[in-house]
Amino acid sequence: MSVAPRTPVPEDKFSFGLWTVGWTGVDPFGVATRPALDPWEYTSKLAELGAWGITFHDNDVFPFDADEATKRSRLDQLKSAADAAGITVEMVTTNTFSHPVFKDGGLTSNDRSVRRFGLRKVLGAVDIAAEMGASTFVMWGGREGSEYDGSKDLHSAFERYKEGLDTVASYIKAKGYDLRIALEPKPNEPRGDIFLPTVGHALALIAELDNGDIVGLNPETGHEQMANLNYTHQLAQALWSGKLFHIDLNGQRGLKYDQDLVFGHGDLLSAFFTVDLIENGFIGNPAGPRYTGPRHFDYKPSRTEYMDGVWESAKACMSTYLLLAEKARAFRADPRTTEAVEYAGLTSLATPTLEEGETLDAFVKADDDFDLEAAAERDYGYVALNQLAIEHLIS
Repeated sequence: MSVAPRTPVPEDKFSFGLWTVGWTGVDPFGVATRPALDPWEYTSKLAELGAWGITFHDNDVFPFDADEATKRSRLDQLKSAADAAGITVEMVTTNTFSHPVFKDGGLTSNDRSVRRFGLRKVLGAVDIAAEMGASTFVMWGGREGSEYDGSKDLHSAFERYKEGLDTVASYIKAKGYDLRIALEPKPNEPRGDIFLPTVGHALALIAELDNGDIVGLNPETGHEQMANLNYTHQLAQALWSGKLFHIDLNGQRGLKYDQDLVFGHGDLLSAFFTVDLIENGFIGNPAGPRYTGPRHFDYKPSRTEYMDGVWESAKACMSTYLLLAEKARAFRADPRTTEAVEYAGLTSLATPTLEEGETLDAFVKADDDFDLEAAAERDYGYVALNQLAIEHLIS
């Protein structure tokens, strides 16, 4: 008999983008299927459902062409609603992808005047993030890319991307803001090819920055899986690099467009191991680095749902996470898992291959009494370990 998950509490650190529950169902083939509410209405309702935090783009709160008075009024209303509901504004980002001016990118447009305009817009959103008390400023370069290989001087494009990121980071430092930047990789859509398509690409650019110490990553489930990549591996590399600043959780079913399904409503086994890593740490080295930030959902309620369905989908994201967390804890606590982990040699992977202080000359000449035949015949038991995860997942 299945057991319903517990009610979410603030300590779970669940957060939602206002653009998620606020998506009205508009897509390239159809108009809205439900009305748009004001951002503070979504905020209050998410708090009722047990969410801890909210996030938003600047233009989720006020129109692109809003005057300063309108911006001020709407931001104040949102902050008042969040404070009244006891909900945290944990992340803010900016929209440099919707308006036609950004059709060739914001930081990497071939038009220098667009780049200067876009960079000022980003810095304005940084000010908003600091004012709202956010700890993370996400930068998703959805229009930073191309459809035609000959349309960009790629060397210059990466130089301009670096210049833009360093400018934003240096602005944060100069202002004394307690903010970190999190880059959000994506391979394609809306551009044919987006710059920084994966975690590895983003890490490589961060390594070239002058202010890379406050720049990290915000990997998203669907953005990795739509390129047939392993999301848990991407989280692990960012965590190993000390650059996992934020996460976006949703569901994706393989090589399709960016589906933004409810978390767990795509590859459920992958979602299980994602939650296992987040909640329990590395399976062979639980004392290693851990992610302690928000469990942020970047999904879209199905176009088929009306307002009741919107709130049910938000609840489903949190419920699925809590169910998977419970299953993952039971999986780790199972003595059979401990035995299977030892059998597979997961804990020994933490032991350095070279001896402490061992020179290369000594290593080359060493006689390890290695039994080639026995090693070739070794059974690692990975299937049995994975089956234990399956048993806990479906029990």
